[in-house]
Amino acid sequence: MSGIHTTAIIDPGAQIGKNVTIGANTIIEADTVIGDNVSISSGCLVASYTEIHDNAALFHGVVAGTIPQDLKFEGEKTRLVIGEGTTIREYAMLNRGTADRGETTIGKNCLLMAYSHVAHDCVIGDHVIMANSVNLAGHVEIGDYAIIGGVVPVHQFVKIGAHSMIGGGFRVQQDICPFSLVGGYPLKVAGLNTIGLRRRGFKPEALRTLGKVFKILFFSSLNTSQAVDRIKAEIEPIPEVQTILDFIQESKRGMVK
Repeated sequence: MSGIHTTAIIDPGAQIGKNVTIGANTIIEADTVIGDNVSISSGCLVASYTEIHDNAALFHGVVAGTIPQDLKFEGEKTRLVIGEGTTIREYAMLNRGTADRGETTIGKNCLLMAYSHVAHDCVIGDHVIMANSVNLAGHVEIGDYAIIGGVVPVHQFVKIGAHSMIGGGFRVQQDICPFSLVGGYPLKVAGLNTIGLRRRGFKPEALRTLGKVFKILFFSSLNTSQAVDRIKAEIEPIPEVQTILDFIQESKRGMVK
């Protein structure tokens, strides 16, 4: 059974699942798909071509799926997809994609806190936490379980690796290595995100190996290419190490060191 407030405006072209709650003065436009057990609070706008999967929650004032704030956008049909179990807090704004990628994607079980912004063509993995007023420019990619502290702007095309943590109030201009703890002015890698990795069940052997990788990559006199060669020669190629090596190889903006 759905609980839809009498003042909500829902276009007949919207697909509404089972057990959906829609609050007062919320607008659901045409060509939207709302899954089962979704909660949409008061004063929200779910714009056309938005897809919200089961068990997601949008709090008061969320604006989801509006057109990109990008001058190259020419009205093409693109999408915003919000994954299962994800929570979007008050007054967050999420734009749909452009022709470049066609979609802005937010994964499962994420938490995007109040006033956060996700621009066009971003890809956010599963279990990501973005604190209050995090602002992602276009084409940003964030790996699973990454955590971004409050009031952080992220430059367009930046990639933030899985299981990394960025302190609040810092500007992110380059890619962030997976498993890293990052902060400071200028932004730098402080070390391995040891506490976060332990909480997520990483084995002590993997943490020790990653510690050796970080020592070579971030706390030696070697440049990145030299560090990669040494890691390949000296460090056991466990999956976590390969994740870092693949990330470095695919990085286009360069990594925060």
